[in-house]
Amino acid sequence: MKFLLTSGGITNASIQAALVDLLGKPISECSALIIPTGMHPFPGGGTGAWQAVSGASPHPFVGLGWKEMALLELTALPTVRRENWVPAVQQADALLVWGGDVLYLCHWMRESGLAQLLPMLERTVYVGMSAGSIAVTPVNCDAEFDLAFVPDDSDMGQDAGTALGLVDVTLYPHLDNPEMPDTTAANIEAWASGVPVPVYAIDDDTALRIVDGRVDVVSEGTWHLFGG
Repeated sequence: MKFLLTSGGITNASIQAALVDLLGKPISECSALIIPTGMHPFPGGGTGAWQAVSGASPHPFVGLGWKEMALLELTALPTVRRENWVPAVQQADALLVWGGDVLYLCHWMRESGLAQLLPMLERTVYVGMSAGSIAVTPVNCDAEFDLAFVPDDSDMGQDAGTALGLVDVTLYPHLDNPEMPDTTAANIEAWASGVPVPVYAIDDDTALRIVDGRVDVVSEGTWHLFGG
């Protein structure tokens, strides 16, 4: 599988060019599935999910001129026959995985069976945004935050710091976002000192392109590598 892991979506020409390169053809000739599941745990999560699906969000993702677009809601998949959704995933050129709660998103990627299917999708481009990007790395940098949204009667919070590990590096998005005090370079560097894999701190104008384990940074903004 090919990965384009972003902090804020397809925010500039360089990241969009990287996406087109991974797809191997123009976006207007490609089909995509949008996964908004990570938004559901939050107050107003339904609004956030709708903004992701409708393209009403300011983060460029759905509204890039895709030939075909469909919804893949992970919480529904355990109640659906696999033959009714797996072919759609296999045939899509891109999976667009929205942000939100990393812990919740990883849980439903596993429960739905999508996590097990992803490594088999050799030609598909996985396009993550924020939590959607963190989810495929080995480590969840948002674990402490995510635990606040786990229902009282749920064991979902076990191993909250562990994500899916489909790539060999992790990332910390929204570098130096003034609305997120924990995203300073100094704070991320301190957190990265306890992480056993390289950590890329990336702002919303930066993405990681990962193909066959090779990581390339695509940026018109600011980024740092800690522990490489």
